[in-house]
Amino acid sequence: MSDSLLASSGLLSPSLAGSALALDFMEEEQKRQMTIKAANVSLMHERKGLSYVINLIDTPGHVDFSGRVTRSLRAIDGAVVVVDSVEEVMVQTETVTRQALEVRVRPVLYINKIDRLIKELRLTSEQIQERIARIIRDFNQLIETYAEPQFKSKWKVSFVTNTVALGSAKDRWGFTAEISETKGVKFQDVVDAYLENKVDDLREKAPLNEAILNMAVEAMPAPHIAQKYRVEKLWKGDVNSEIGQAMINCDDNGPAVMGVSNIVVDPQAGVVATGRLFSGTLSEGDTVQLIGAKTNSRIQQVCIYMGPYREIVGTLSAGNIPALLGLDEARAGETIATVKDTAPFEAVKYVTEPVVTLAVEPKFARDLPKLVDTLRKLSIEDPNLVTTINEETGEYLIAGMGTLHLEIATTLIEKTGLKITMSKPIVIYRESVRKAVGPFEGKSPNKHSKIFLEMEPLTDEVVDMIKTGKIGEYMDKSAMAKVLREQGWAPDEAKGVWSVDEGCNMLTEVTKGTQFLQDVKDMVVAGYRWGIKEGPLAYEHIRGIKARITDIKLHEDPVHRGPAQIMPMTRRAFFTAFLSADPTLMEPIQRITAKVSPDLLGAVTSVISQKRGKIVSVDQKGNIVHIVGEIPTAETFDLSEALRGATAGRAFWGLEFARWSSVPASMIGQVIQDIRKRKGLPADIQKAEDFMD
Repeated sequence: MSDSLLASSGLLSPSLAGSALALDFMEEEQKRQMTIKAANVSLMHERKGLSYVINLIDTPGHVDFSGRVTRSLRAIDGAVVVVDSVEEVMVQTETVTRQALEVRVRPVLYINKIDRLIKELRLTSEQIQERIARIIRDFNQLIETYAEPQFKSKWKVSFVTNTVALGSAKDRWGFTAEISETKGVKFQDVVDAYLENKVDDLREKAPLNEAILNMAVEAMPAPHIAQKYRVEKLWKGDVNSEIGQAMINCDDNGPAVMGVSNIVVDPQAGVVATGRLFSGTLSEGDTVQLIGAKTNSRIQQVCIYMGPYREIVGTLSAGNIPALLGLDEARAGETIATVKDTAPFEAVKYVTEPVVTLAVEPKFARDLPKLVDTLRKLSIEDPNLVTTINEETGEYLIAGMGTLHLEIATTLIEKTGLKITMSKPIVIYRESVRKAVGPFEGKSPNKHSKIFLEMEPLTDEVVDMIKTGKIGEYMDKSAMAKVLREQGWAPDEAKGVWSVDEGCNMLTEVTKGTQFLQDVKDMVVAGYRWGIKEGPLAYEHIRGIKARITDIKLHEDPVHRGPAQIMPMTRRAFFTAFLSADPTLMEPIQRITAKVSPDLLGAVTSVISQKRGKIVSVDQKGNIVHIVGEIPTAETFDLSEALRGATAGRAFWGLEFARWSSVPASMIGQVIQDIRKRKGLPADIQKAEDFMD
């Protein structure tokens, strides 16, 4: 589809469109026939005597790379959601549509691969129309479910409003209702074109690029319109301030504010920061503030991306997607501004999180510095790829969204010429608690100070608020207190939040009149974070707990209440409470959505059951059965082979991270022992008494 759009703008030979995969320019993307990285390009489109600039970002469809979709949605105002007419609305269709609607990006629908309905399934034109109507209905149901009230009816798609296009990207034809009417293209004409081998005539009559770009121009808002309702959703600052008004009005002459959505580490140019310029104008030589990094830098070049190539333009105004050179400290999610103390954009919230990890090390010790540098560059370009060093074993650990994510990462490492050895993929677990306990005492090593902690599980509602960014570390304290009071929190606790971390944990303080409390606050928080980083069960991250400080007794002399005293004191109390609160190990659960013919229903449900999974729903739509189930990630490594074997390759299916769930009681002891053995830890788990003095 992207090839057709590039060809229409003169950026690609029409004879190559459909086979060049111009925006899938990585060797690995070409080889695997799939998008891995987001690529952006600026197109010119003529319609009704007017010229339009369309900034296009081609994003991956596979769930393992959904983080790139999340970041790209910050830079755009409309999304063409591509649905396979045979597979229909899949789990990933729902994921990307939900992501788009959450940040007020307007979706339109392109139903692709109509040729398969004719050539493979041999459907009549009436049957094709029935299937298309079902896809549109299912897609609109997603909008009804996930869109905000003010956009539900306005953004639903239909042929009547020219917000639905259908076609075949491979054969480069497509049409909307408008094109169908003006050029006389009917469903039967499409069927006849394939039956009579006249697809070239169809392509000439209804070129795909015209359908898609017309739909974009008519349905998707221009930046100066979209920013009026999107800025308040994406930006933390005061929309009535000078900066806020400049962003809402997409003012070229206002202060420059840009949100970075993508980072590329170029071997020659270094860090290239790409993102949406919401207001102002950026030019080569400008000095800008990096709000998150708390530093300033000078822009060396202002470019736009044309697929893999950067074109130097020197200056760009609001509403565009600049690629900036010279900002070495910039990272995805950064806020760039020409005015100091500009409020940052909302932190990017991902729909999934790393659940699989593997260890890598160079075959030759001399290559260690090169491996470290390569891993650093990979994690800069892809924030969802988490790299850490196990200081005890010397291993370098890479955590990703799934096995494909890790496979691509290791392939990219090897393409640098590095020879590496890898472990098998390992599931990431989390530690949590199941009951409320406390308070428990923690003493400083010198016994001069004490802290008292209570602990309990966070409610699912509060965990969801942290995941979706409705409450967070940098949120206004009074606004957060109001939200928490609505969740039933006591007023003192709601306004006493000290820490909210992305692992969905919270630290609160409800002490009364404690002396020197503010002096040690940062040290207490550091001790608490030390505790949640490696839990006592298996040295895995802790998740979903609320720790409450009920009292602190501190020595009068500052010498006796430094970090070496306060941090261990907090960690001891934290672990004592944790190990007393019915601790458990949590495993990641994947949601599986499968579509099969009715005769294969038993085969698919059998595979899911054998994988410790459960069936959530079974729904028959036409001659296809839709199965939704849940499977622990630990059981999915050979799922592809199992499903192919059971269905002779006739099942369409997809996986998506669903939630964390406690490991079954019958397995938890063995799983913990396996993890501890792999990490070189003692077999015996410490008890709560071990942290009491």
